[in-house]
Amino acid sequence: MKIEILGPGCKRCDQLYENTLTAVAQLNAGGSIQVEKIKNIEYFVQKGVFMTPGLLIDGEVVSVGKVLSAAEIHKKIEEKL
Repeated sequence: MKIEILGPGCKRCDQLYENTLTAVAQLNAGGSIQVEKIKNIEYFVQKGVFMTPGLLIDGEVVSVGKVLSAAEIHKKIEEKL
């Protein structure tokens, strides 16, 4: 599974990234989940994300413009497993 955090590097984007790492650690998925921060604005537009931060799971946009909690992210990941 690949999780992408889209954002230019703002505080909210960094917080979503940290919350995502926490959620992944709680899942104890044994390294099967890759988390990546993406700052390429052209990629945001390509994915239809016009407000950051954006959260993508396996290429699908699951959240835009919100800083989800680790629990909310955990739930979204479980829905995709």
